[in-house]
This record gives sequence, C-alpha cells and structure tokens, in this order.
Amino acid sequence: MPPQAVKINARAWDEVADSIEFVPAAYSSKTRPESAAQEMLRCGPGDIETLVAAGLPFDVQSGVRHFDVNDLYNLGMYSGRSNTQPELAFRMLFRFAGRQVADLLHPKSWDFQVRLDCTECGGVAPWRFEAPDAVRFGGAVNHVVAPTRASEGTAEYKATVTTTGVRTPLVSSELRSLTRDYLEAGYRWQMVPVAMQANYQLVHTLGSTSCIAASLLLAERFRAAGYRAEAKRGWFCGVLGGALDLPHASVEVEDDDGVLKTVDIAKAQLAARLSSNTEAFQDLCLGSIYNKVIPSTASGSAAFATHECGSQTPVHVRADIRSLR
Repeated sequence: MPPQAVKINARAWDEVADSIEFVPAAYSSKTRPESAAQEMLRCGPGDIETLVAAGLPFDVQSGVRHFDVNDLYNLGMYSGRSNTQPELAFRMLFRFAGRQVADLLHPKSWDFQVRLDCTECGGVAPWRFEAPDAVRFGGAVNHVVAPTRASEGTAEYKATVTTTGVRTPLVSSELRSLTRDYLEAGYRWQMVPVAMQANYQLVHTLGSTSCIAASLLLAERFRAAGYRAEAKRGWFCGVLGGALDLPHASVEVEDDDGVLKTVDIAKAQLAARLSSNTEAFQDLCLGSIYNKVIPSTASGSAAFATHECGSQTPVHVRADIRSLR
C-alpha cells in the first residue's frame, strides 16, 4: 500500500470515530483484543492508535487492550472502506433485499436450533424459553424438542418452523405518518448491546437507533395515538448459513382494518442505507410480513430465555437457523 493511501486511511478513521456514538461505559463489555480489532477493521496498529486517540474506549487486560465488539462493528460499518468484516457481513445480510419481493412471500421452512447456556449456573432448575410463534402470522411450528425438564448449565430447543409472507401495507394515515416521521428523523442505525437497547430513550438521545430501541419507541408512539401496539422480538433467518446471530425486533400493531400488521422499522432503515435498489423491500417492511423473520413470544425488551437457578448472569442464547429446501 503506498504511503499516501495509509495517510488517507488514518485521517478517515478520525472522521469515522467522530461520526459514531461509542457504547457508554455502563453498557460496554470490552471482550475483543487488539488483534481481533485489527482483523475486524482490516487495519494496522497505527490505525488502532488513531482510533484510541479519537476516543475509542478500551480496557487493558493482561497487558492487552480490549474493545467492545459493538464499537468495532459500528466503526467498520461507517468506515466506507468496503472490506471490513462488518461491511462484508451486512452486505451479504441484505443482498436478498434487492431481489424480487415475491421470493419473500411464499412459505419457507427452517431447521431451528437454539442452545441455552447459563454460564454461571446455580444448579438444577427449570428453563423458560420464548419459543417461535409463527402460527399467528400463518406459519407453523412442528417437531418440537423443548427443555421440559429441569437441568443444570445448558439446554436446547429444536423445531421445524415454517414462515410465510403476506402483503398487508398500513392503511391508517396516522400510522403511516408516525412511521414516516421516525424514518425522517435522522437517527443513525448502530449495533447496540441488548441491555442498552431496552433503554430506548438513551439510545435515541444519542441520535442513534437499533431494532429493539426503534421498535420500543415506535410502539409507544402508536399506543399514544390510540392503537394497540407492542414491540416483539424474533429471529432474522438465513444469515450467513445461521452463523450471524443478530437480535431482532419489530412492532406489531392492530391497524384500522382490524388486521395485525408488522412494522420492521430497523430493516427498512438498514436496507435504505446499504443498497440503492431496495425500495420494494422497504415498503414490505412497513406493515407486511415476510418469510425471513421468525416471530417469538418475547416482548421487545424481554430476554429470550431464563434459568430459574438464581444466577444473576443472563442466559446466553445462540440460535442456528438454516433453510430447509
């Protein structure tokens, strides 16, 4: 790489760091060592020094600087380099959004497997898992293997889940106006820790947004306008063969026609940012359902799983969702 290119990259990292909001210390978990940061951002030690000087938070563990993975994702996403791991991952994530919308409306089956880990387990106890709930949107859940007995440490949930898509655009002018106002407010999508997303007022005060935070705020505005609405969590399917586990949420609202609609506000935002030919998909996100999302019984700010062992450490939920052809 010529010297001039290195210099340009160093200045650009300054600009990127200034343009995003780093995770506040109260929600930050600095688990990625400096070597992993360089790999994620496709950068060198000098670039990390530049980012640290520009305010990138870190902790020193055993003499090595460690960073929050959300901060690293956001730096990569907004770097404009096209080769960072976050950019490549999200480009692959949304490559479907520029294709024919009809592909998202037919029934589709998924091999759904979730591993639950209570990492600081207090002993044998029952599990509670917010299971897939595709039935209420015309899908099905079959061949269920659930953690029905009390156990210690780990548990699994397995099922075959069928999703489908239906065009049900918002008919209420009030709901459409509130949705449009949110999209035009200028919030910047960022990767945010799930616990911080539940504090949706803080997220939006920082000028940021995320799927859970956006859904919680939009549901609140829908209810204030007199509509029955709730933010609900779920899973986004078929991402890197099940290898990318992203928290997902949307708003479920009863429209003027009495039909339960889904407003997937964050996916509409991301699609608009990442690709220029996703208008049809963005429209689909504003009221309709599509077959790449599995809804669950969990509310927008709730955990997917709990273990009644007394541990104060949240259960780690790892989903592996693969398309059945």
